[in-house]
Amino acid sequence: MAYSVSEKTERNLNDIMNAAAVKAALDIICEETDRMLKECLELAMIPAPTYHEEKKAAAYGDKLKALGLEDVHSDPFGNILGLRRGSGKGPRILVEAHMDTVFPMDTELTPRYEDDRVYLPGSGDDTSGLACILSVLRALNAADIHTVGDIWFAGTVEEEGMGGLGGMRKLLSKERFDACISIDGTGDSKITYLGTGIRTFEVCFHCRGGHASLDFGTASSSLNAAARAVAKIADIQVHAESGTTYCVSNFHAGNDAGIHAIPRDTSIKINLRSNDPEHLEMLTKDVFTCIEGACCEESARWNADTVTYDWNYIIDVPVARQDAHLPIVEAIYSVYSAVNGSEPFLAPNGATNCTMGIAAGIPSICIGSGCGGGGIHSLDEFIFTDGRYKGIQSALLIILMMAGLDGITDPMAENPE
Repeated sequence: MAYSVSEKTERNLNDIMNAAAVKAALDIICEETDRMLKECLELAMIPAPTYHEEKKAAAYGDKLKALGLEDVHSDPFGNILGLRRGSGKGPRILVEAHMDTVFPMDTELTPRYEDDRVYLPGSGDDTSGLACILSVLRALNAADIHTVGDIWFAGTVEEEGMGGLGGMRKLLSKERFDACISIDGTGDSKITYLGTGIRTFEVCFHCRGGHASLDFGTASSSLNAAARAVAKIADIQVHAESGTTYCVSNFHAGNDAGIHAIPRDTSIKINLRSNDPEHLEMLTKDVFTCIEGACCEESARWNADTVTYDWNYIIDVPVARQDAHLPIVEAIYSVYSAVNGSEPFLAPNGATNCTMGIAAGIPSICIGSGCGGGGIHSLDEFIFTDGRYKGIQSALLIILMMAGLDGITDPMAENPE
């Protein structure tokens, strides 16, 4: 069945788009896309691997202050927030993009221009989201637009890799919002409104170890046990329709000094994902069945010492679900349809900060910055030098729909107070 939105949602968007101030703001966005590109590259040239976002946060905070936000500050976790106050008694809206990237501190961060592209690691994911927010703020200010609800604009930390969406999770553990809008990636038609469950954990195998030759046949090997486990895991069959996946992403054992030693300890790291909580649980059980079986087989192979294992979670993100016809989902669907003139794509899954909003019971979505690009998480990451305005316009419109346009529309986000 085709997705459709309510008349109320359509009417809200029409009223907003017909407002003179909003029309002016949309025109302003079209005129200043070069500035968005400049700011995106400027911020992307600041190294910001996960857990090391401080310099980028300081630079972003300065830009938020320059655009007139109140109470610009760093929270206890390193997130940067600033307030654009509404008329009062409206909902609290969070608009965020993450500041961290997957690239180490010593990564070369010099833009390289080729045809209609500029190559720069971290430019699309997610510095373009930060730049999109700055462009929205300039348009709101220049058009003198006032909202009913308060809008908190933020740059968040610890989204990538080992951070496991941690900055957003920590922020929402301390602050209350009535709707969350994440801007992540470079697209302008994909809507993420569901959250993929993620489990990443480390498993450590242990044995007594020994000399590679002298103890051969009388000692089990932690490395062999880990290898047996990985081979077993590789044969697990998953339910593809539920988006269930697995990957053994790290394997560590021994060292060059002990090149002729049976390793006492070996560790592997495993990433599991699914859009279905039951399938995520089933996969977790299957993986540990493989691990236990591998330890038993290695121990029995030599009839010597017993291989043991222990494990710990690195990341544990829940599967997050919300209704496809929540006001925030209908609102962004109607916005994308109007701005792009085509049917948006409702993503069946997503590993973005909006997962943490959904898990916290807050209506949440994730949209792209609209700049277009590719090569995400690679040294050849790029964004296009033209065509950025539609993503910024969409971000502006969904913010106004959720927060309400003072004197014209009521907020679509509900304020329980």
